[in-house]
Amino acid sequence: MTLWKLHGQRVAYANKWLSVVLKDVELPSGARFEMHTLELQTDASGVVVTDPERGVLLCWQHRLARADWGWEVPAGRIDAGETPEEGAARETLEETGWRPGPLTFLGHYKPIAISNHGFNIYVADGATHEREPDADEIARVQWFPAAEVRRMAVAGEIVDGLSLTALLWAMAAGRV
Repeated sequence: MTLWKLHGQRVAYANKWLSVVLKDVELPSGARFEMHTLELQTDASGVVVTDPERGVLLCWQHRLARADWGWEVPAGRIDAGETPEEGAARETLEETGWRPGPLTFLGHYKPIAISNHGFNIYVADGATHEREPDADEIARVQWFPAAEVRRMAVAGEIVDGLSLTALLWAMAAGRV
């Protein structure tokens, strides 16, 4: 199998978080065209926080690009100098106000073929409430029984891709 050949590229747009890159590519058949890729500066981490008595911790969050609200697991970009696990713990505390218990790595995935971006997924055993969540990001935080989270995921009531992947991996691992 022959790989796609890159003839050149240029940055169409960039900021401190991402770049949109226009690439001149050629397929093994010889067909040539331009395509855009989305290149992020860093990966992100997400956490499924579970507690045997409380259930699963989710955030009610607005997403401007989709113009809707939804339940999500706490997640966000990994800051410079952080490990994926440190970023996961920090994002959980920032977004929920709960410091996660011990984290277990579930996996890493790349959600879309036109991007270099990847997500690291963890599950946390319990959490300790320390403060209110970041009001600029999260409208509310709620614990849901595991059975309700499973129902919400299967029923299409959770639409965020990172959250769905994280919850389904946690379910497959017997953690939710």
